[in-house]
This record gives sequence, structure tokens and C-alpha cells, in this order.
Amino acid sequence: MNHRTVTAIFAAPRDEVFAYLADVNNLPEWATEFARELKVVDGRYKVVNGLGEFFFEIHADRVTGVIDMLAGPSEDTLALFPTRVVGHPDGGSAFTFLMFQAPGQPHEQFEGQYASLEREFDNLERLFG
Repeated sequence: MNHRTVTAIFAAPRDEVFAYLADVNNLPEWATEFARELKVVDGRYKVVNGLGEFFFEIHADRVTGVIDMLAGPSEDTLALFPTRVVGHPDGGSAFTFLMFQAPGQPHEQFEGQYASLEREFDNLERLFG
């Protein structure tokens, strides 16, 4: 299975970065291509982007720094995007995001999503230095 990992190092402390990323309401601020719009439909979050409308969930654990992001076209087909925020001894932090190519997903589409994620990490670097 094809996959890509993106990691960024920030001057901001772990707890600040974790709290920001674990709050689904911040998603459109940094994931500007994936979440062009965030809305609530029947109590469930949905993101809207160039590929359509997708259910979206965040499962976060402050102790471990894990922020599992799940997205999919239906509630029973959510794909996992595992991420984690860890602290540095110097007081800064690192954020790592792992994405997998879905079965049947065209390679060009997957690589386009990877390029989009890298641009969105630029947004995070502007926010957290």
C-alpha cells in the first residue's frame, strides 16, 4: 500500500499545537484545501472540498498526542489518517501526519492529495513558527 508521511517542527509547545489540531473547528483554517467548508449535518461534521462532501471525525488523546482523523463519503467508510503531536526538549513540538492510498484510488489523485497536504503544512508553519 502506497503511503506518505509529512512532519513539521514548530517553535510552539506541544500542548498548544495539540489543542489547536484536536479542535475540529480549526480544520478550515489550516487544511484550506481539504476543508474548504466545515458544516454540521444531523449532528455529524462534514467537510466540503473539490472532490465532494465527506463525513469527518477527530479522535484525540491529549496524553499520547495522537489525533486520529477519519474521513469518508459515508459514515461506514471512514478512512483513517493517523497523526501525532510530540514535544521537544527545547519546548517546541513536532506534528506528523500519515496518509495511505485507498484501494482503487488513482495514483495521480493520491499524489495530488499529498501535494495539497504539504501546502497545508505550510499554513501550520505560519501559525506555529
